[in-house]
Amino acid sequence: MSLTNVNPRLRDLAPYVPGKPLPQLERELGITDSVKLASNENPRGPSDKVRACLQQAAEDMNRYPDPSGFELKKALSGFLNVDENQITLGNGSNDVLELIARVAMEPGQEAIVDERCFVVYPLAISAAYGVQVTVSSKEWGHDLTAMLDAVTEKTRLIYIANPNNPTGTWITESEMVAFLDALPPSVWVVLDEAYFEYAAGRFEYPDGLELTRKYPNLIVTRTFSKAYGLAALRIGYSISNPEFADFLNRIRQPFNANSVALLAAETALADQDYIRESIQLNETGMEFLSDRFNTLGLPFIPSLGNFISVETGPNTAQLYEKLLRKGVIVRPIANYLMPNHLRVTVGTEEENSRFIQALTESL
Repeated sequence: MSLTNVNPRLRDLAPYVPGKPLPQLERELGITDSVKLASNENPRGPSDKVRACLQQAAEDMNRYPDPSGFELKKALSGFLNVDENQITLGNGSNDVLELIARVAMEPGQEAIVDERCFVVYPLAISAAYGVQVTVSSKEWGHDLTAMLDAVTEKTRLIYIANPNNPTGTWITESEMVAFLDALPPSVWVVLDEAYFEYAAGRFEYPDGLELTRKYPNLIVTRTFSKAYGLAALRIGYSISNPEFADFLNRIRQPFNANSVALLAAETALADQDYIRESIQLNETGMEFLSDRFNTLGLPFIPSLGNFISVETGPNTAQLYEKLLRKGVIVRPIANYLMPNHLRVTVGTEEENSRFIQALTESL
């Protein structure tokens, strides 16, 4: 049956494809004790303080959540030194990324993305009836000069992930400032900082929130799914100028952040010891994987995230399948124009060693 009474823009739109879940792999192959290094999750799980607070949240499951997210906004305001009216909460930062497109764009207006951008950006642009303008990457990362050259009178939005997923490449503060200085103020820029905690303070990485104080057309998105270990609860947010945030909050779904996520995020935000330990684990794991890739003669892309993309050659698809049969899930990224690469999440010491052993045996 071919449906004709649906939005025609959806016909050629590819849905988001997540990393293969562990239970699915074990069901399909009849194996146990597999490890997942495919979705850039914090391998430690949530902090002990977050685990303890979940019982409290369970007591009020019959009640709707606070629609304003007052307590979490208050906590974020104090922690980030921003006004509460700059914050928009979302069901994960993906939710906010789509809301931004709906506010910023009218049908037929243009949004610029990198050719290896996070796949949610094209979905958000299409849902807003926008026109996607794709710019070629430069050395696996964003080519800001080419993005500026692509700006027209129809441009209303530019998505930039820093660091970028899946390449791990990043834009320095001086590069970002020069880009924003050259951009017409009528163009909104989304700076997706999903991996901010892993990148902050390293290699001239900019703090987007500081830049929002000078550039009112800049919107920063962050998430509790990565370093904070709350991927299952789906909670993220954006920081923008108050007027734009007001429009975002007008169109977001009521209760888009659930009670458990709100309380867990507030608790996680206060547990910065857990974040520091997670960052250290990630840096140690990244050094280990990079060293082993060098030993194996496999080129990789330096990354400021909690993942690394490694070049494994023209037989990457078969290699991915071999790793699955050894109980190791990583991420093939041919859909990002990288058919010869695998993206690997930095796991625990044991998980990283398990992956390297399986990789070595499968090459």
